[in-house]
Amino acid sequence: MPVAASAIYFLNLRGDVLINRLYRDDVGGNMVDAFRTHIMQTKELGTCPVRQIGGCSFFYMRISNVYIVIVVSSNANVACAFKFVVEAVALFKSYFGGAFDEDAIRNNFVLIYELLDEIMDFGYPQNLSPEILKLYITQEGVRSPFSSKPTDKPVPNATLQVTGAVGWRREGLVYKKNEVFLDIVESVNLLIGKTIELDDVTFHQCVNLTRFNSEKTVSFVPPDGEFELMKYRITEGVNLPFRVLPTIKELGRTRMEVNVKVKSVFGAKMFALGVVIKIPVPKQTAKTSFQVTSGRCKYNAAIDCLVWKIRKFPGQTEPTMSAEVELISTMTEKKSWTRPPIQMEFQVPMFTASGLRVRFLKVWEKSGYNTVEWVRYITKAGSYEIRC
Repeated sequence: MPVAASAIYFLNLRGDVLINRLYRDDVGGNMVDAFRTHIMQTKELGTCPVRQIGGCSFFYMRISNVYIVIVVSSNANVACAFKFVVEAVALFKSYFGGAFDEDAIRNNFVLIYELLDEIMDFGYPQNLSPEILKLYITQEGVRSPFSSKPTDKPVPNATLQVTGAVGWRREGLVYKKNEVFLDIVESVNLLIGKTIELDDVTFHQCVNLTRFNSEKTVSFVPPDGEFELMKYRITEGVNLPFRVLPTIKELGRTRMEVNVKVKSVFGAKMFALGVVIKIPVPKQTAKTSFQVTSGRCKYNAAIDCLVWKIRKFPGQTEPTMSAEVELISTMTEKKSWTRPPIQMEFQVPMFTASGLRVRFLKVWEKSGYNTVEWVRYITKAGSYEIRC
């Protein structure tokens, strides 16, 4: 179910109420005292953002030097409540010039009360879009001297924006050149072992979910400018762009041999950019020497790694790196060296580890102007690690 918040409180670090709003009459005005007594004055503050005291639940989050507390008396959606808090803070910052702290709240009491009445009705979240709310709540907040100057300009048709189905995009947008860039960016996170169904798909609010469920077509009226259309996660059938084959030999207590082969498994006409391979070595490393078939390598003592960099890595190639490492023999070092994993950084344009492809990209516009559509793919390293 939705949040159904009974009250929202803004407290400073001492527990003083800066501002509050009661949305329902199922809780008393002294509920904040229970929060101070049972949560703020104990060591449990910060251990869990959800606490139940008596018949009420408290959802709280600290932003700068302010605690935002939502009180509910029913079984509410916790994720929805925290999402509301995050978006409300972003809204306040847009009015206050980027600042949200105790001083900003004290300087903007009237504006905050007006916003709290608009963004929640009887405990249920409403429109929290700064672009839309600024169309009819035109009051400017008291800005910090260090905040940026406002750049938002009022636009017409505010009522249509608020009540219509596409409130995230205003009418009358005109550009000299109409281009649409659809970027598919995938981050590969793995620790070699396990690596094409899409899991945990989430969309921007502008997407027509009914059409996606029936046709697997992502249809939407886009906001103006750059935005995140879709997020997804894949756990099976991932095509890894690189295979790393390390061989590390410890020759006694003072020498090591390191051999690493990296094979690019994507097409020969493709290439990766900014490839960095970090091979861990012991802290007592004294001297290193290298031989590489591509790129360059050096020892970075600050992170205890051999750092191998290849600016442009073609597909279907297998560059290698060989290194000899001399170690300082110490009497205090009795434990065997625990080898951390090798780490990789890279970007591979026009490649997707999931195999996802956009079959077509079309733009419909009632005035019939011409647009230029681009679809760009890129796969980059997230947490890409290989055990030695």
